[in-house]
Amino acid sequence: MPAWLELILRVAGVLVAFLTLPLLVGQVEHKVMAHMQGRLGPMYAGGFHGWAQLIADGIKFVQKEDVTPRDADRAVFRLAPAVALVPYLLALLVIPLGPGDLVGQPLDIGLFFVLAVVGIGVVAVLMSAWASANKYSLLGGLRGAAQLLGYELPLVLAAASVAMAAGTLSLSGIVEAWRPWWLLWQAPAMVVFFVAGLAEIRRPPFDMPVADSELVFGYMTEYTGLRFAFFLLAEYVGIVVIAALTTVLFLGGWQGPFADAQLGWLWTLIKVFAVAFVIIWLRVSYPRLREDQLQRLCWLVLVPLALAQLVLTAAVRLAM
Repeated sequence: MPAWLELILRVAGVLVAFLTLPLLVGQVEHKVMAHMQGRLGPMYAGGFHGWAQLIADGIKFVQKEDVTPRDADRAVFRLAPAVALVPYLLALLVIPLGPGDLVGQPLDIGLFFVLAVVGIGVVAVLMSAWASANKYSLLGGLRGAAQLLGYELPLVLAAASVAMAAGTLSLSGIVEAWRPWWLLWQAPAMVVFFVAGLAEIRRPPFDMPVADSELVFGYMTEYTGLRFAFFLLAEYVGIVVIAALTTVLFLGGWQGPFADAQLGWLWTLIKVFAVAFVIIWLRVSYPRLREDQLQRLCWLVLVPLALAQLVLTAAVRLAM
């Protein structure tokens, strides 16, 4: 197969995953929240078990008027939703779905690349906050920037622990080096990475930047129609990326109970959706953290725990 054709097929596969997996997660979230909170709409939209709820939401967003505030910086305001989406698309390019060629673009420094592009999300938050010419948006953007910059440190430290254990920055190499006993050895790093990942994508209980009871809707207050839908889509893609990274780094990726490489992609997807379910579960289970609680958790709990895990990993590697 020509190299250019293979590249097109790989990119097309990643685009399909980018457009379908977040929608599946969104549909699952509607159903999980409907069951946990007794919501009627998502259980009846379209008839059988509310199968059309996501379609109804899409039609609703398309019908809404696209409004840009008079005093807004129009170019930056309109560009922000795209900036929120693109980093997650780039991250999906290098996350392996299975062994061999089941990855958009294999990189020897895949972990470094993913962490770098995911960190760009703070730019979209600041762009939307500043360009909206709204004080609530600006306050939400400042909260978001403080949160994202703070939780970036434990996220990177936790990822560095498993990379040190595997001896590589390649995401595929980490999966190949993974062993079941890592579930115990790297458990603290997994908890730190997962919690910091939730904060990075601003999911409850880490949703202070969009606290509706205080800031209307934070940095997204002035967005309507499809631009607002793009921000929501970025949130769901973020869930997929964090769940996929947690799977690849700490849960063995495509490794499963049966040594069948042909089913590797299936094990990866099962683990990704299991982690995504936990993310949704946390949304309906825990109240929003106050700003002081959020920062205290980051600097007094997660960072020391991640540093201790790094020391443990270094000691075990030296002993081996």
